[in-house]
Amino acid sequence: MLTVENHDRDNAGLTYVYPVLSRRAGGLSIGINLNPNNQCNWRCVYCQVPDLKRGSAPAIDLQLLAMELRQLLADVLQGDFFERQKVQAELRNIKDIALSGNGESTSAFEFDTVILLIGDIMSEFKLVSSIKLVLITNGSFIQRPNVQKGLQMMAELNGEVWFKVDSATQDGMKRINSINRTMNSVITNLDSSCRICPTWLQTCMFQQNGLSPSTEEQDAYIHFIQQLLKNNTPLKGVLLYGLARPSLQQEAAELETLEPEWLESFAERIRALSLPVKISS
Repeated sequence: MLTVENHDRDNAGLTYVYPVLSRRAGGLSIGINLNPNNQCNWRCVYCQVPDLKRGSAPAIDLQLLAMELRQLLADVLQGDFFERQKVQAELRNIKDIALSGNGESTSAFEFDTVILLIGDIMSEFKLVSSIKLVLITNGSFIQRPNVQKGLQMMAELNGEVWFKVDSATQDGMKRINSINRTMNSVITNLDSSCRICPTWLQTCMFQQNGLSPSTEEQDAYIHFIQQLLKNNTPLKGVLLYGLARPSLQQEAAELETLEPEWLESFAERIRALSLPVKISS
């Protein structure tokens, strides 16, 4: 049964496509998983992917992806999907199609072809102007030509990017995302994304080993945003969220949710920079 708590990407029995009832979106999100091999170039401590491994997306079976997406959209829009799943009335609408799989979607070499395919199917179902096409990404492959081509197509499809930055310090990125990156590279990739397709910053915040994000971490994040604004990076805003479901990584026992008041207080610091913030716990 589909619920807002159950985001299992296997619940539809398909390879690439899965339905998610999203409390944050207020309806049904159609997920696209280009990493059914559970491989990603990051390893975030809060990740809910089982048996996560380092790597990239495998070759994509475009025909299968197209068939699955058409099949699920037809079931939702023309069939009795919502009745079978006993979805409450206020959530019986499609809010978006989201590339958010078991790894980094932009690592797929067919990424731009996938966006073209999704766009064609959205047009078939007359969804281009009524729903969003969302890419949730760590932004590490933004400079690839095929990724930029895909983002350009997304911008024409009412699309937007949710660009993950969980820490604005190198130590924080190492601890949370298990990566070695400089903030300059993050700023460069984020700026590119913002100039190609509407882009939101997406940040997960939580307690680890009983500690909230330090004053140093908070100040570095605010300074990071100030740098973006100084560069005239056309950022849409910040999506600030906490831990919604249990991690399946080895650090799971170390992680706890932050109080809503903490998130709201930090959001106010961001809003003081004249940047919109959306919070979801």
